[in-house]
Amino acid sequence: MASRYPHEDAARLYDSIGAQLFRYALMLLGQREAAEDVIQQVFVALLDRGTGHVMDPQGYLRAAVRNACYSQLRSGRVRDAGTASAEDILEARPDTPTPLSAEDRLALQAGILALPPEQREVIHLHVFEGLTFREVAAATGEPPNTVASRYRYALGKLRAEFLGLS
Repeated sequence: MASRYPHEDAARLYDSIGAQLFRYALMLLGQREAAEDVIQQVFVALLDRGTGHVMDPQGYLRAAVRNACYSQLRSGRVRDAGTASAEDILEARPDTPTPLSAEDRLALQAGILALPPEQREVIHLHVFEGLTFREVAAATGEPPNTVASRYRYALGKLRAEFLGLS
């Protein structure tokens, strides 16, 4: 339910999904400052628009973050995806059976950040957010087969990297 004060609605949304959206932007851009800028830009736009006009706030914000990230990537403002820290991208999950060592986390981060943004995005949404390929397809506007192919190619590249086949 929308309150009379849109900034309160935006603050509640930020509190509930801001960290998740930040990790999504960070995975796409690979730079902390750029990801922070995108999140700020998206929430300022939400305040300007008003939360009462948004039917699915989480879907709307994810799409807005995605669009802003790809705009930055297309414009060339973000070039090197290797400046993010492993703790930011590789969020610890309580259901992980065996936590990664610091060395393995850094290696995995480097491998993920070496992937094209479209493949990083699918890895993030499927592995880190737990979306199905259909849900990833809906979130990205891509066909499910394209999403599945990007995931398969990303895993192949990571496997080759870690097995020294590259």
